[in-house]
Amino acid sequence: MTDDIIDKINLHKSRATQALLEIKSWQDIDSEIFEEFEKVKVVDTFIYRFIKLQEMMGEKLFKVFLDEIGEYKDNMSLLDLLDKLERFDIIDQASDWMEYRKLRNKLTHEYPNNEDDVVEGIKLAIEVFDKIETILSNILHYQKKR
Repeated sequence: MTDDIIDKINLHKSRATQALLEIKSWQDIDSEIFEEFEKVKVVDTFIYRFIKLQEMMGEKLFKVFLDEIGEYKDNMSLLDLLDKLERFDIIDQASDWMEYRKLRNKLTHEYPNNEDDVVEGIKLAIEVFDKIETILSNILHYQKKR
């Protein structure tokens, strides 16, 4: 089952990365991006894939990974999962992932009259994307060591 989850995660990561490369090629990210439909499509792709990547990892991969190493119990909360991942040096701090979830939730809401907040959320998602990639890399590296 892990291979299927990893394949889906890699698909989301790859497509988010492609959109991110295009976003980074722009001079600046500001509310003017909403005036160009092509830029809106790229931003929407990045946000969608970022959200799917974060969801797949948080809701599926973490449980499967911990189960495979004998550290998962059915009654574990997300915070319990994150604490275990922190102990195995998969994530730096459990609280970081909780912040990523808040960001994901913020990005799922559209704010047509508050474009500056959306732009700030996009910028933060761009920063967080690298950290999520590192967490994924840590899991894959840990699995290879076993």
